[in-house]
Amino acid sequence: MAWPMDKRVGLYLLVASAVARPEIARADALELPARAEAQAAPASLYANLTSEEAIAELLRRKIPFEAAEAPGVRDPIRLSGPLHGVVIHSSLPAGQRKATPFEILDARLALALDDFAAILRNHDVTELVHFTIYRPSDDAHEGSATVQTRHPGGMAIDVGALRKRGGALLTIQAHWPPAIGERTCGPGARRLPSRRGRELMSILCEAKDLRLFHAMLTPHFNRAHHDHLHLEIKPETAWFLVH
Repeated sequence: MAWPMDKRVGLYLLVASAVARPEIARADALELPARAEAQAAPASLYANLTSEEAIAELLRRKIPFEAAEAPGVRDPIRLSGPLHGVVIHSSLPAGQRKATPFEILDARLALALDDFAAILRNHDVTELVHFTIYRPSDDAHEGSATVQTRHPGGMAIDVGALRKRGGALLTIQAHWPPAIGERTCGPGARRLPSRRGRELMSILCEAKDLRLFHAMLTPHFNRAHHDHLHLEIKPETAWFLVH
């Protein structure tokens, strides 16, 4: 189904305001495939799994994890080992990582990150450093059964840097200078000045082509994203935003 431009722009603004208000809106950053196509995307397949299905898939893939507790997260876990050889951890010192809530994620996001790690492995990446995954909501309380989305639901990650075998570090802040409103992937996309920046963009666009996440926000989106990539999956979602 073809979406008229006025409806695309209106939906873009609605989606963008729900994710994080942009300074400049790009209607072409929003992809609206047919519903059946959207539901078949990995991001949607993972986000809509039941608890039993999500845990069973983690076990089937032999993804290393430990159960955790986090108000607002449907199936909270911690990764206890690498995914496809890629270690995923926060920027906190190693001694603080096991206790911080920022490393808790929902089982569904772990499946999307497992696919993303396969892309990273192909780029010789061995380490992903993030700022946060889970961030408690002001509305989430101990014992609450209310399931959240985005960071309060453990369904989003803010990627700050990637380390390659040999030690080379690709950081969003250093290698992806902000340019709000620029196109990120596809024809007319911005060409970043450094080789490391171009590799970061290539990795992101490969994940976009596979539809691993519903929302992928970059330094092209707004000032708040000048130093990280926000990657998110969301249940009952038929759109894909890459900006």
